[in-house]
Amino acid sequence: MRPVLGTVLTLLSLSGCGVGTVLNVVTAPVRVTGKAIDLATTSQSEADENRGRRLRKLEERYGQLERDYRQEAARCAEGRDQSCARQQAILTEMQEIRPQLPVQPD
Repeated sequence: MRPVLGTVLTLLSLSGCGVGTVLNVVTAPVRVTGKAIDLATTSQSEADENRGRRLRKLEERYGQLERDYRQEAARCAEGRDQSCARQQAILTEMQEIRPQLPVQPD
């Protein structure tokens, strides 16, 4: 049995393509599993990027709401009832977003 195994190993070592193919077949399940795990998990840097992106979008939305609020407040002061209702709706959305934003230093 040992001479046959030695002969097979010798033949495989002489043929570079054969060894490469055998190694590819043997390591394929490990590579596939590793790739699946990599795709299923989020690295810390990816999580940080996603959080930063989400915060930027929230800050942009909050800034737009502030501008709209001031505009509607001016119209409401002129006596436009619809603007007063829109101002209140904008204020409600701002209050929902505010706790999600990081605290800004003074």
